[in-house]
Amino acid sequence: MLRATRLGRGPHKPLAILRHMGPLCAVRAQLQCFQHSCAEKRGSCARHPLWTGPVSSLGGTRQSPINIQWRDSVYDPQLTPLRVSYDATSCRYLWNTGYFFQVEFDDSSEESGISGGPLGNHYRLKQFHFHWGAANAWGSEHVVDGHAYPAELHLVHWNPVKYENYKEAAVGEDGLAVIGVFLKLGARHETLQRLVDLLPDVKHKDTQVTVGPFDPSELLPACRDYWTYPGSLTTPPLAESVTWIIQKMPIEVAPSQLAAFRTLLFSGRGEEEEAMVDNYRPLQPLLDREVRASFQATRVGTSARVGRTE
Repeated sequence: MLRATRLGRGPHKPLAILRHMGPLCAVRAQLQCFQHSCAEKRGSCARHPLWTGPVSSLGGTRQSPINIQWRDSVYDPQLTPLRVSYDATSCRYLWNTGYFFQVEFDDSSEESGISGGPLGNHYRLKQFHFHWGAANAWGSEHVVDGHAYPAELHLVHWNPVKYENYKEAAVGEDGLAVIGVFLKLGARHETLQRLVDLLPDVKHKDTQVTVGPFDPSELLPACRDYWTYPGSLTTPPLAESVTWIIQKMPIEVAPSQLAAFRTLLFSGRGEEEEAMVDNYRPLQPLLDREVRASFQATRVGTSARVGRTE
C-alpha cells in the first residue's frame, strides 16, 4: 500500500503521523504557531517523524526555515551580487536519501562554488536537493508573507577557508551557505527535466544513478535579487551554521515535473511503500534576527512581487 504522509501546511494529518510525533503545527495555523506556540514549544513543532539523526540545536536561537516578511526585510546596499560559478563536470550522482533526492558534486577543488553577496570568501558546492509537498498548495520550507510554494531547491556550499571538509563545516560557525530557490507552477523546466528523467531509477531509499555533467546554475532564476539571514540546517543536526541566500523570484516548473517528485518513496526495497511527500520542516521563529535584502522593496501586492501563481 502506498501511504502519503501529510505534515505541516497540508490540510489533513493521518493518525499514524500523530502517533509518531504528537501535535504538529498545521495548515495556515502554522503562521500562528510560528508567532506564538512554536516560540514557546519549539521542541514539539520542530521534528519530522523520519528524522533519525542526532539533533544538536533543537530549540536554538537561529533556526530555519522562517516566514520572510517582505515589508520587514531591510535593504542593505552593501550586499553585492552573488557570484556563481559551477563546474558541470564535477557532478557525480543523484540519490534517494530516504528524505529527498539529492545531487552530489566533487568538492575537492575550488572549481564549483559561490562568493560575494553576504559571504566573506568562496564557498564550495557540495550538493543540492529539493523539498516538496503532497499537493501544489504547499511544500516549500521558507514562505514569503505567509505564501508557500509547491517546492524549494537548496544548493548547499561549505567554507573551505575555515574548515577542512564539509562534515566539519556543517556544524561550524559560518560553515555553510545555502541558496534557496522557490519553484512555482508554469512552463516545463528543461534543465530540471534531466533530473526528472532519472527519478524512476532512484524510486527507493538508498538507490543512486550517475548524472553526468550538470550545471546547477541553470536552475537559478534570471533575476538574482535575494534575501539573506543567519539560520540553520533544516534537517538533523539542525546546526546553526548556515548563511541563507533566498532568491526573490521563483523558477517555473510544470505540474508533471512536481508530480514526478511524488513518485519517489521514503521506503527502501522490500519495505511498506510510503510516498515521498511533505519533506519540509515547519516554520521557526525569527526571534531577534534581521532579514536583509539585496533589493529595495516596492509597495505592490505580494502576488506581483514574488511571481505568485495559484
